[in-house]
Amino acid sequence: MDAKSSRTAQSKASSTHFAGEGDERLQCALLPRGHWPAHRWFDVDVVPQFENPFHMEDMMVFNDATLQSILCGNGFGLTVEKLAYSLRGMPKELVRRIIDNMQTEKRASFLAEFQHTISEDQVEAARHEVLDRLFWELTYWKTPELYEELTEGEQLHPGIFQQLEPDLQGKTVLDAGAGWGRASFECVRHGAALVYAVEPSPGLLRILERKLAGLLTGPPGSRIVPYQGRFDQIPLEDNCVDVSLSCSAFTAEPGQGGEVGLAELKRVTRPGGKIVVIWPRREDYDWLVGHGFQYVVLPLDQEMRVRFRSLRSALRCARLFYAHNTAVASYILERRQPEVPFSVLGINPPRDYCWLIVS
Repeated sequence: MDAKSSRTAQSKASSTHFAGEGDERLQCALLPRGHWPAHRWFDVDVVPQFENPFHMEDMMVFNDATLQSILCGNGFGLTVEKLAYSLRGMPKELVRRIIDNMQTEKRASFLAEFQHTISEDQVEAARHEVLDRLFWELTYWKTPELYEELTEGEQLHPGIFQQLEPDLQGKTVLDAGAGWGRASFECVRHGAALVYAVEPSPGLLRILERKLAGLLTGPPGSRIVPYQGRFDQIPLEDNCVDVSLSCSAFTAEPGQGGEVGLAELKRVTRPGGKIVVIWPRREDYDWLVGHGFQYVVLPLDQEMRVRFRSLRSALRCARLFYAHNTAVASYILERRQPEVPFSVLGINPPRDYCWLIVS
């Protein structure tokens, strides 16, 4: 998932306070609210920056488990009414799959709404809303290579894994929502003995497996084990890892982690081990501190930037993922360089994380 679930526009942190992990007295204490950064600039319900290329028929790419998560109404905010309207005129196979994976108690309401007489404008508006809410999920499943192209240049602050290195060296680690493996490879570089890379998207898993196969020899390939799985059903035994981490994937939303996902992370993590959420969403701070997480934000010597593969790649990503933030393409064209500051993108740079000791 790898930056996917937390890509709701974030603002730049205004605080640079970070907790001292060396102090054992702090490990299980709730961090005072004032130590979490104050944010501004964007509200949670922002106008999407992306240009949505998907169609309702693309929902067929999801497996049943993912459809059930989407349709349960948690995390994606799809109402029965908007979903029913959006599926008017769609292939029967798609409508049947939606009904089959919907909660039983919602089916009658769905069918009633599906049969209402509505205008074409209402249908079109409902489709736009549904597809915008599913944009990132569709991106991971339908166009994983584009997602990799977007996110591989979002290099994490090097201090994050430097600080986590004592927890990783010689240890067994879970990377939940591993995506194409950004955090998994960092864990190995910083001494992890074994990394379970768990990711629901088959496309992103294929990219990770291709990267591992391309290594041929050397420790990274032999120390990263990919698994298909979700936050709510991690395919690992109890108490089998020393550290569970998630990089820009775990959120407080039930469909992308939440209470069930946190319980699963605790289940697979040995007592005394650590759960780490890297680059959390700003709207999740209260939820995280309420569950006992400590917050760490790294200082900056210079402004952090996204470094795309090439000028062509930068423009392609800008015109798709930041289509409604015209400052991004303008910045790239003016400078003719494939680098863009996070401040221009309008999101927080990846320089923070939070952690919790499992009791």
